Amino acid sequence: MRSRIFYFIVCACALNIGTARANWQYSGEYTYNMAYTDSGERATVSLRGGMTYAMAKIKNEVGSIVPSFCVNRTTGEVQVLGDYDDCSAYPGFEDAGTGNYGDLKASKLSGIGFSGGASIGWILPNRPQWRLELGWDHFSEIDYNKTPLFSGNMKLSGGDTIYVPSGGVQSTISSDIISVMAYYDFFDGLQKPVSKMIPYIGLGFGYADVETVMNLSDPWGDLSVAGALGEFGTEDSGIRQFYRSKTNTSTVAGVAALGFSYGLNKYLFVDLGARLSYIPTVRYQLVNVDDTRRMDLFSAKNLIYTNIMLGVRFEF
Repeated sequence: MRSRIFYFIVCACALNIGTARANWQYSGEYTYNMAYTDSGERATVSLRGGMTYAMAKIKNEVGSIVPSFCVNRTTGEVQVLGDYDDCSAYPGFEDAGTGNYGDLKASKLSGIGFSGGASIGWILPNRPQWRLELGWDHFSEIDYNKTPLFSGNMKLSGGDTIYVPSGGVQSTISSDIISVMAYYDFFDGLQKPVSKMIPYIGLGFGYADVETVMNLSDPWGDLSVAGALGEFGTEDSGIRQFYRSKTNTSTVAGVAALGFSYGLNKYLFVDLGARLSYIPTVRYQLVNVDDTRRMDLFSAKNLIYTNIMLGVRFEF
């Protein structure tokens, strides 16, 4: 009897071993690990929107406009000369030399608009405080309307100093930024807490596409006699009507973020934060009738968008 039982056990073990080894018909392995824990790795999708405040310094770029001036030293009146004029055409006026319109200053750009964006990202495994996101943000049109556009004291080559107001502009600026961001969420452990405020900071860089649309006017008539601007408009009763100009600037951008999120559950978070987007230079250019020639008129330097945005983030 014992020999039969021993024989049965040996046969059963051989059968089990053979079955375990006969796994050639399956493409993978099955592993059961009772020590498994969640690493915190997640994919993320977020949407956001809010208000934005834009500001930038405006730099005069018209250094090529250097007309001649006549001055009536009795009345203090000033006359800008065209390319083929001289002071003899204006009784009582004397030649005062040339002046550079690039010496005049412009008021800064500032305004309020709307912004919105979306991101996709990834929370790092075993480091769930860190998340990386690829994002897109759009900033709506903000007006830059100034009359005069340029103004200030101009030193003439003849020694006189005169006050010159020049031009008027109606323009808009809108931007799109594609950025790569790294965020750090301030919490302990591998799981984000639910129903608690979680502060965060973020920093990144990206690509900015900025569009400016500009209509230049000449309320003082001085730009109409400047030969350098002749092809960028048509004359009507001696006053030049400049063509509507659109310019796209492609450049780098820097982005910083600060805020907090609140978990409604482990998959859905409400986000309230401030974002700061920096663009070094944006150009405003005049164009001719068929857009075959362009001329820099002014540029926005150190453009900063400050946004207050409310959003949602899904983690799964």
